[in-house]
Amino acid sequence: MPELTERQRTILVLLIRDYIETAQPVGSKRLVERFHLDLSPATVRNEMSALTEMGYLRQPHTSAGRVPAEEGYRIFVGQMMQKAELPTSVQNTISHQFFQARPDVEQWMTLAASVLAHQSQGVSLVTAPHAEMIRFKHIELISTQGRQVLMVLVLDGGEVNQQVLTLAEPVTQDRLSQAAMRLNTLLAGLSVDAIAALSSRTDTLEQDIITLLVQDMRRTSESASGEIYTDGLTNVLSEPEFAESSDEARWALKLFEERSTLQGLLARASNNSSVGGLQVLIGGAGGWQELRQCSMVIARYGAPGLATGTLGVLGPMRMSYARTIPTVRYVAGLLSNLVNDTINAREA
Repeated sequence: MPELTERQRTILVLLIRDYIETAQPVGSKRLVERFHLDLSPATVRNEMSALTEMGYLRQPHTSAGRVPAEEGYRIFVGQMMQKAELPTSVQNTISHQFFQARPDVEQWMTLAASVLAHQSQGVSLVTAPHAEMIRFKHIELISTQGRQVLMVLVLDGGEVNQQVLTLAEPVTQDRLSQAAMRLNTLLAGLSVDAIAALSSRTDTLEQDIITLLVQDMRRTSESASGEIYTDGLTNVLSEPEFAESSDEARWALKLFEERSTLQGLLARASNNSSVGGLQVLIGGAGGWQELRQCSMVIARYGAPGLATGTLGVLGPMRMSYARTIPTVRYVAGLLSNLVNDTINAREA
C-alpha cells in the first residue's frame, strides 16, 4: 500500500473515530467542524479522495461521505495497539471483581466473558485453560456387557474422559481392575508419546487398552479446550451492520450455534500467538467467510508450556478498538496470573 503523509494519516484516523461512533459515512465538512481542523473542507475532501484511491477508504454512494476500508482499519488498529490503555479506575474495578470471585475456573471464565462483553460492547469468547502437553493421571476400567468396557480416563489437571471400548474378547472385572492398577503405576505422569512407546512392554489386554488410551489422549490434545464461555451476543445483533434481516446476522448466529466451528476458529486463530500476545483479525483476515463483516481481538493467556486458554471479543468491523484492545489485553493478564497462582499452589 502507498505510504501515507502525516496529514493523510491524521484525516484517516479521525474519520475512522467518527465512523465508529456514528456508523454513518463521514464528509469532509463534518471532519473539519468536529475536530477543529486547521484545513479547509476542500483540502480534506481532496485528501479523502486520495485515501479512497489508495484503498484506505470507500465511498458507498456517489454523493455520500467516506467509510473505512479494511486497509484503513489496519492502519487505525496499528495505532491503537501502541496507544490504547485501559483507565486505571476500570482496571481496578475489573481486578476487584476477579479477586472477589471464588478460586474456581468456571466462575473465572463466566466472569471474564461478562467483563469482556460489558467493556467492549461486543461478543466475548473465553476458553478454559487447557494443558499444552496432556499427561496421564489415572484410569478406571468397568465391565459393562460382553466385550464392552467403560474406560474412565483422568488426565493431569483434572480433565475426565469417558468412552466405551470394545475388546477382542470378554474380560472379567477382576482382570480389568488388575490391568487398571498396573497401568496406573506404569503410566503415571507420562505424556501420550511416552505411553505409546510402552505398549510393547505389556500383555495383550494392556496393549489393547493403551492403544485406545493413546487415541483418546491424542484426540483430547488436538481438540480445542472444552467449553466456550460467551456473553454479549445481543450487543452485536443490535448494531446497524447486524440488523435481524441481514445475512451478516444469520452468519453470526450460525457461528455461535455451531460450537465446533467456533472451537476450530479459536484454535486456528490462536495457533501462532504466544501467551501475552494479542492479535486483531479484521474482516476475518481473509480466512473466514463467517467473519467477513467482523473483527476479532484475541489473546492467549495462562502458563506457557503448562496450561493456556484463549479469550477474545468479536464485533462489527466498526468495533471500538480503543476500548476493546486494552480490555482484552488486561483480562488476559489477569487470567494468566490466576492460572500461574493456581499451578504454584498445587506444587507448593
